[in-house]
Amino acid sequence: MTDMPPWDAADLARRLAENAEAVCRHYLSAGRRHGNYWLVGDVHNTPGRSLYVRLHGGPDGRGRAGKWTDGATGQHGDLLDIIRENLGLLDFRDVADEARRFLCLPQPAPRPASDRSSSHAFGHDATPQASGTADAARRLWAMSRPMAGTLAEIWLCHRDLSRLRDLPSLRFHPDCYYRADADSPTETWPALIAAVTDLDGSITGVHRTWLARDGKDKAPVEMPRRAMGDLLGHAVRFGAASDVLAAGEG
Repeated sequence: MTDMPPWDAADLARRLAENAEAVCRHYLSAGRRHGNYWLVGDVHNTPGRSLYVRLHGGPDGRGRAGKWTDGATGQHGDLLDIIRENLGLLDFRDVADEARRFLCLPQPAPRPASDRSSSHAFGHDATPQASGTADAARRLWAMSRPMAGTLAEIWLCHRDLSRLRDLPSLRFHPDCYYRADADSPTETWPALIAAVTDLDGSITGVHRTWLARDGKDKAPVEMPRRAMGDLLGHAVRFGAASDVLAAGEG
């Protein structure tokens, strides 16, 4: 059998649809099955019933497995869109790599060096988009959850930091995308997410610290800390500034 092209979105979507319930149980684990649908709050795996994914096609040919709609927002798509939104991926190559990993398909050969300077946006046009922009940072922040009771809190406690209840600039993402370089496979690790803001409080970037799966150390990856977005002149802020302001680094 000939291996499928790495960029064949239609074939990937079809294969995911054939395993729609397994996809939902993996990426939308906070939901549950109800008849022929998987119900969950949204694409970010929030508990609820707003988003519904069709698990099997209808016998009369109406409705296709893997199609989903969020009744609260009007969002809709296929299971590739679920993976993209759930993990906060912008580059279709990353979405395809993750889908192939889930389906246990061979990963494509590394891109030629001439192709590594740009990434292809998810969708049918090939307009390059940066994956480390301020918009991408805000998107990752929106998909993250409060830190209390998570591995991020465990990690900070292991560093002898105990006053953690009023830190709105810190959040947690349970499956934050990580790739060592352009040719490395996609991984997901839990991560502490810190918001970088400007003087008006607008998020311009984030710092990511990938964590071990027990939360007691950093993840065993080459670069467990990275920043993304517009950082120059901005900062991660704790508390409100008054007459005295302290700034720390390292």
